[in-house]
Amino acid sequence: MEKLVNIKLNAAEDGIIIVDQRALPLELKYLEIKTPEQAYDAIESLAVRGAPAIGIFAGYSMYVLSKQIVKDAKSSSDAHQKIEKLAEYLNSSRPTAVNLNYVLTRVLKRIKDVDYDKIISVLKEEAVKIHEEDKAMCKAISEYGLTLLKDGMGVITHCNAGPLATSEYGTAQGPLIMSKERGLNIRVYADETRPLLQGARLTSFELYNSGVDVTLICDNMASLVMRKGLINIAFVGADRIAANGDFANKIGTSGVAILCKHYGIPFYTFAPSSTIDMSCPTGNDIVIEERNGDEIAEKFYAKRMAPKGIKTFNPAFDVTDHNLLSGIVTEKGIIRAPFDVNLKKMFG
Repeated sequence: MEKLVNIKLNAAEDGIIIVDQRALPLELKYLEIKTPEQAYDAIESLAVRGAPAIGIFAGYSMYVLSKQIVKDAKSSSDAHQKIEKLAEYLNSSRPTAVNLNYVLTRVLKRIKDVDYDKIISVLKEEAVKIHEEDKAMCKAISEYGLTLLKDGMGVITHCNAGPLATSEYGTAQGPLIMSKERGLNIRVYADETRPLLQGARLTSFELYNSGVDVTLICDNMASLVMRKGLINIAFVGADRIAANGDFANKIGTSGVAILCKHYGIPFYTFAPSSTIDMSCPTGNDIVIEERNGDEIAEKFYAKRMAPKGIKTFNPAFDVTDHNLLSGIVTEKGIIRAPFDVNLKKMFG
């Protein structure tokens, strides 16, 4: 399959073109984003998703959407104030993914002392830089992750941390795709990842089309697959990593980690360093997004599959305790316990 370019500027650079991940795998559909409301909805509705991809999208959004702000602004201070409000608005779309806040804070800091007539050119320069940095980070992360794999291994994944969630290769999926390019034969078991089915719709789609030997399983089948001896290692992504190594990832990740601990299977999370939030002491300090309960009761079903009026609880993420981790794979290397000490050494 030809490599997808999941985020790019349109020809006029007055909009961002993204792959609508909600339509996959049945349809490869593109969206053109030109307004703050469209950008907010793209993030909140998961048309664009994955912590690094959200960050890249946020960078381009700030560039494109600030053009009209600067054009209409009455003064330099007026422009800066309105751009800051745009950043606040976009940041409220998904509170758990630290990359969104990281990028918005970064671009605001970059233009803080920039002359009025140079704001837009600097925003573009920073957005492109963020995108290029992510490409380099994904390749480095994938290379480090590849050192954990041997020919014939079985790998379990949860959610999606591949090219669609990043720029190239991905984080947790990057080594799996790279292993195929390097001639390693590995077997991947992809959790479907209820209720939004990122594993079924996205991870399986990417790995299958990359020629990787991938088998789709329901989330509640992971224990049996491990018990049968089919899994040698677990790779998952992360949306926010606390200073002590606790991390938030798609709901269900902590259950996979607990199973791996029981069966003696190494468990690794993969993320760029921008996902590490040293201002967040532990996983208890991570705000967990809760989504509409209809995603559990109705989404992807031909008809509703739960009683009308039933109460639902639909957290988008859970937190995995650092004690369950074998390591954190970043573009700077593999970090191991004690995570609080070693994270501080590398990123503090």
